Amino acid sequence: MRLVSYDGGFGRIDGDAVVPMGTDLVAWLAGTETATDGDPVPLDRLTLTAPVPRPGKILCIGLNYRDHAAETGKPLPTVPMLFAKFANSVVGDGATVAIPAATQEVDWEAELGVVIGRPARDVDSADALDHVAGYTCTNDLSARDLQRATTQFTLGKAIDGFLPMGPWLVTADEVPDPQALAISCEVNGRTVQKSSTREMVFGVAELVSFLSRTMTLEPGDIIVTGTPPGVGVARTPQWFLQPGDEVVVEIERLGRLTTHLA
Repeated sequence: MRLVSYDGGFGRIDGDAVVPMGTDLVAWLAGTETATDGDPVPLDRLTLTAPVPRPGKILCIGLNYRDHAAETGKPLPTVPMLFAKFANSVVGDGATVAIPAATQEVDWEAELGVVIGRPARDVDSADALDHVAGYTCTNDLSARDLQRATTQFTLGKAIDGFLPMGPWLVTADEVPDPQALAISCEVNGRTVQKSSTREMVFGVAELVSFLSRTMTLEPGDIIVTGTPPGVGVARTPQWFLQPGDEVVVEIERLGRLTTHLA
């Protein structure tokens, strides 16, 4: 099932229409809202937001692809490298994201987004996927100059609009193995990233288990699982996004997420 959020509610995709199900996708995931089907609405009549417009937690994982670590010349991490973004960064498919004047080095990062469906606290890896509601495409936009300015990543990561997400949430039953998905990114029609989630150092189940050891993961929380090789900062010469550029993230089974820069 493909679930979408839009101004005023959420629903499921049925052909070229959306069947309204309720007012709040996260409340439905949490079991505090009961879904009631409404009359289908043509998809082109709705303005979609991110599937989870205001996540409670956005937990991002750095250097989590073996092939990406190789291109940076860094050793593979022995524990997940964790940083955070916040709800101000979340925008939906087709959004236009303004590049702040404070940065000259905005980069793309195609990533698999994991949406938590039920609370997870100190869960075992073998049971971790039972707590996942589904998956979505994300783009961990990054201001590399700001990222390098301090010892922490937040300044270059938690920028307004710097986490495009969507176009929908594909429920976990349609993604039997999150470690077997092709993932790619295009900038202005040119393929810049192409890999598979099998290259992850820490898979989805390991990440859910690891994170749940010290914090309770709640319905609607997002785990952004790392990016494959091909980012602009690792290229020779380096390549950074400019106003007018278009970035498309595509993940097998999950669709295409388009972002415009301004």
